[in-house]
Order: sequence, then structure tokens, then C-alpha cells
Amino acid sequence: MSFHIREVTPEDCPLLVQLIRELADYERLADAMQATPDDLHRSLFIERAANAVLAYEANQPIGFALYFFNYSTFVGRKGLYLEDLYVRPEFRGKGYGKALLLHLVEVAQKEQCGRMEWSVLNWNTPAIDFYNSLGAQAMNEWTVYRLNPGQFKQ
Repeated sequence: MSFHIREVTPEDCPLLVQLIRELADYERLADAMQATPDDLHRSLFIERAANAVLAYEANQPIGFALYFFNYSTFVGRKGLYLEDLYVRPEFRGKGYGKALLLHLVEVAQKEQCGRMEWSVLNWNTPAIDFYNSLGAQAMNEWTVYRLNPGQFKQ
């Protein structure tokens, strides 16, 4: 098995957009997908707002994880927020998702993060089961809110 994980390069932005589209389709959110390769290039390599890694099996891209650092006032340290973790359907159940997540655990440890967090769609029971199997805890007492640019008020 020739599985490996590597950091995304600027040349990977079109591939990353393709994988994000696949994730959006899976999550029934294809209409919400707006990111372009230029958007990702700017965010990842110019603004450095986020980071991403790609997973490969036999030189074939099979998934990705995109994350950024946030901050916990309660913990008093930065945290790692996993925005997206995706493994192509034909490669699921083989430990690749776990390997991606454990890779990010290593990043969080290296960066001395106080915690890792992420969100999961309520209906996505395969992902929920996966995270539960790793010992992650659902934060059921929290509700996620969002404002889109058209809703910003001065």
C-alpha cells in the first residue's frame, strides 16, 4: 500500500476544488459550492487563512482535509478547527479518514493546540459513527449560527 498525506501546493488548487465539489454533492450542498481555484489559492497561499492536506493511494488523490486555527478564551490557547474532511466513496472504510484525522492531531500537538473541533451534518450518520468510534464527543449543548454577507448590518 502506498498511502501518503502531503501539504497542498498552489498547483493543487484545481484538484482541491474538484474534491470540495464532490464533498458538496455528498453533503447535498452542491448549490452552496462557490469556491474557485483562485479563491483557494488566495486563501491558502496569500492570506494564509487556512491549510489543507491531500491524501493519496498509489499516486491517486483520494481525499483531503482543510483546517484553520481558532482560539479558545476558556482554554487560553489556539485550537485546530477541521473545516472539511473528505475521502472518496470507493476508498472509505479502509482507514484513510482516520489517517487524515490523526495527521491533523499531530499538527494540533505540534502547534500546541488546546483542542480540535469540527461540525458534522446531523443526518451524516456514517461520519458521526466514525467520529464516535475515535472517541470524539458531540457538543450537543451548542447551536451553530451563521450570517452571510447580505445579512451583515452596520
